Amino acid sequence: MLRQKKNKAKKQTQRIYEAEKAAGRKKKLSECEVDYRKISKYELIFRIMTFDHVPEEPGRKKNPKTIADTKTKLNFPPFQHYKFNENDELVCVGKSHWTGGMENGHFDKTHGMATNKLAMMWMKLCERYATRGNVRGYTYNDEMKGQAILQLSQIGLQFDESKSQNPFAYYTAAVTNSFVRVINLEKRNQNIRDDILEMNNLNPSYTRQSQG
Repeated sequence: MLRQKKNKAKKQTQRIYEAEKAAGRKKKLSECEVDYRKISKYELIFRIMTFDHVPEEPGRKKNPKTIADTKTKLNFPPFQHYKFNENDELVCVGKSHWTGGMENGHFDKTHGMATNKLAMMWMKLCERYATRGNVRGYTYNDEMKGQAILQLSQIGLQFDESKSQNPFAYYTAAVTNSFVRVINLEKRNQNIRDDILEMNNLNPSYTRQSQG
């Protein structure tokens, strides 16, 4: 609970600092700091990663290895939100992939999507990565960026915060793998093309000549 209080205090501090900055008042971040000890447990929301509210889908996978393999396929890991009530009991106040209230609502696997702001961040991350010295010289740089954006759109929401607290590293690893995949594919095609040229007594690419 101490970590949740500190996280909430940090978010409130950042929110106050941004509001002061937008109002034109120059203040240091330390001047807007919220004391986490003043936050009560009734203000906290706890996120629990769970499949309890996701319906079963028998036969979706031939040999299920995890609980996720026995449930309906989702676009991101499911969770539930809990908070303390007046009787100091944890009650569920929200669910992912859910439409309607807690009592009269129903499961909806399409409920939840990437926002426009998050999509713009993905695109900016790919553009920034494409300017790195080890990849910016390739003629198929745009193809690598497109592949990375496509990969992020497919797995961008599947970050599991119960296993890691660093989504940026998750996204960066996905972008790196996409760039490397395209480079390896292009190199393999280039080697095939050079082999065909050499078989027909023609000059291969300059890269193959310099290697020889």
